[in-house]
Amino acid sequence: MIVRLAREQDFPGLLGLAAQVEQWFGPMVDNPGFHRAVDEHIRQSAALVALDSDSGLDLLGGLLFGATPPTYHVHWLVVSQRARGMGVGRALMAAATRRFVQGPGSIEVVTFGADHPGAVASGARVFYEALGFTPAEAADPGPEGGSRQVYRRAVT
Repeated sequence: MIVRLAREQDFPGLLGLAAQVEQWFGPMVDNPGFHRAVDEHIRQSAALVALDSDSGLDLLGGLLFGATPPTYHVHWLVVSQRARGMGVGRALMAAATRRFVQGPGSIEVVTFGADHPGAVASGARVFYEALGFTPAEAADPGPEGGSRQVYRRAVT
């Protein structure tokens, strides 16, 4: 697996990943706001992609990151259905932490609330907890109306 900064030509692949998780996050593929966010993160060198090292073309995952020290934000992290459980999300988070984070501070991500159907199906809460994040305060509901919660990890 190769993790690198996202490039303009990765945009369609990132939309393809978004299509795989719209049932949990709400509409993204046809959402101009989501398009702008992805484009801005790419232009600001704040987007990462994970690629299959064999083909170099297959997008396995993507991450949009925000750095406003001392608080850093995972704006969006998605792993393709076929690559879940293979360490892609962990590799993206490790690369983002190395590239964007300087402690002391904290990394925050808004993920599914415990009662959201995507909480178990996506494995997001378990994933973040395995990376040392802890549940924090509730966040505003997602665009589909489901509950959300902040997860936070201290960095030194």
